[in-house]
Amino acid sequence: MSPDHPDTALTHRQIVTILTGLMLGMFLAALDQTIVATAIRTISDDLHGLDRQAWVTTAYLITSTIVTPLYGKLSDIYGRKPFFLTAISVFIIGSVMCTFANSMTQLAAFRAVQGIGAGGLFSLALAIIGDIVPPMERAKYQGYFLAVFGTSSVLGPVIGGFFAGMTSFLGIAGWRWVFLVNVPIGIVALLVVVRTLHLRHTRLDHRIDWWGAAALSVGLVPLLLVAEQGREWGWTSTDAILCYVIGVAGVLAFQFIEWRMGEEALLPIRLFANKTIGIGSIASTVLGMALFGGIACLPLYLQIVKGASPTEAGLQLLPLTLGIMAGSVISGQTISRTGRYRPFLRAGGPMIAIALFTLHWTKFDTPLWQLMIVMVLFGMGMGFMMQPLMLAIQAAADRRDMGVATASATFTRQIGGTLGTAVFLSILFSALPTRIAERMTEARGTADFQAALADPANAEFVAQLKSGASSNAVMKDSSFLTSLDPRLAKPFLQGFADSMDHVFLFASAVMVLGAIVAWAIPQIDLRLPAPDEVPVLAE
Repeated sequence: MSPDHPDTALTHRQIVTILTGLMLGMFLAALDQTIVATAIRTISDDLHGLDRQAWVTTAYLITSTIVTPLYGKLSDIYGRKPFFLTAISVFIIGSVMCTFANSMTQLAAFRAVQGIGAGGLFSLALAIIGDIVPPMERAKYQGYFLAVFGTSSVLGPVIGGFFAGMTSFLGIAGWRWVFLVNVPIGIVALLVVVRTLHLRHTRLDHRIDWWGAAALSVGLVPLLLVAEQGREWGWTSTDAILCYVIGVAGVLAFQFIEWRMGEEALLPIRLFANKTIGIGSIASTVLGMALFGGIACLPLYLQIVKGASPTEAGLQLLPLTLGIMAGSVISGQTISRTGRYRPFLRAGGPMIAIALFTLHWTKFDTPLWQLMIVMVLFGMGMGFMMQPLMLAIQAAADRRDMGVATASATFTRQIGGTLGTAVFLSILFSALPTRIAERMTEARGTADFQAALADPANAEFVAQLKSGASSNAVMKDSSFLTSLDPRLAKPFLQGFADSMDHVFLFASAVMVLGAIVAWAIPQIDLRLPAPDEVPVLAE
């Protein structure tokens, strides 16, 4: 028996009404991932803590990652609705706290509170759909969630850039509205969920794996910290090595505790013995690395190389969003008719790999329309992969494990995204000084560059160039490039574009691995209702 299910089958209209509240909750978490990124420099300048801005991201990431499997397990035991409402409420409280932060240290602490709420929004929304919608219909409804994800990826930078550019609004500093805007959306989501989501829950008497949660925290916190801070600390520094040791010890302790806890484990080991869930979790991790690592570089290219504002960059990413929506609609409608998700898993991986490999040819003067075509391909591959992967894992899980299985898929993708972002940005900034130096050497032999050096208007920058300070400055703040003589800025832009070649090439190699793993995921007949008894179809 399902731990959470309605008394009677729901109509399409009832499901869509419930979806409204679930999508609003998911929209909060998805929007927050992008809206803060475009405003963080303004925020850190206002709070006089530019050197601490990474902690604001890290605090949110750590708490949201750690609590994701905890939400899944607790909701399997006590029911989805109370924990989804809790997640929204905590997120709203954290947003209000962030609005009134007076220092970067306070903001990091309040973002950690936000993360505790965000960790339940994605996984529980998808788990609830798994509870109330039959397997054959899930693809159609889960496509709406990917549309929310895609929409937020565009609206986030636009809204963040809009508020960050305002001195004040209604007497409150513009950047504070980046967090305050979550409050009315969250309140509406709460009201809709309270009124529409009525699930009958069968109490399951299980112990809570608090020791497992603690060990997972000990393992993940230092590893995520070094993933975020390693480039600044140095990957072989004392702080980094200490994080490695503590993190590995925590992960080993977590595995031991999960083995001892058996059925009561936070992430039951038997769950990953299932071929579909085990392979799907690996594919989800690799997919997260390639996707989020690759996506992290596109806004940088648009803003630094193409000179777009945060708002303009958000709009220029629209083809990526359209690709995600098209891919999710096509895959969702097809799967809901045929019950077969594997063709999309097998097509999506190569599409993403090809798109990333094509992006590695991007130069500083590549026309924007060419880049947008590749974005559409990239987005469609995402739409083909993300939803079917979740469907496969949910279809393979027993109904009593729906929450923890859904949370594990979200958890592994987020871990992969964190590692991918950290690794790819490290590759980018490690290659940047060398590539700029090479382009600068080439430029010195041109008449235009020499004329720019001789121009008295550029005297201050020429002095910095001779001292080597300019090459280091672009690593900290690239805003000076917008006002720099184009003849002098060109080597920097070329060097940045050249450095991105390595990132996208590496990301494409990672995605090839992801495509190979995804190819091995079995096809389960979504027309059959008992996941633990569903046979694997023949090739």
